[in-house]
Amino acid sequence: EVQLQASGGGLVQTGGSLRLSCEASGFTFDDYTMGWLRQAPGKEREAVSFVNKNARSTYYPESVKGRFTISRDDAKNTVYLQMNSLKPEDTATYYCTAVKGWYRGPYDVDYLSQGTQVTVSS
Repeated sequence: EVQLQASGGGLVQTGGSLRLSCEASGFTFDDYTMGWLRQAPGKEREAVSFVNKNARSTYYPESVKGRFTISRDDAKNTVYLQMNSLKPEDTATYYCTAVKGWYRGPYDVDYLSQGTQVTVSS
């Protein structure tokens, strides 16, 4: 059974930091691109960050570039998202995801975790 267990969300003030974690099981973790998506109320799901299977390629949209850092630990089947300098517009439900190959779009993923809520107060 495939499981992606996302954790680490919470309430933080503007400028604060959070670290999200996602532990995976039930599939060959190091064969997959891993990443994070987010969805705010009334908005479309969007990509936050992705890292490919050998960790040589990463993706960040302009909205988070320079503030967020994705990393993976294949020995622990875990992907992390370090979020610094958080802004109110980062408030959303964050989802961990696994994709075979490379990122194909926010709605075209192979596995998706339950969400973890991130709320940034102004």
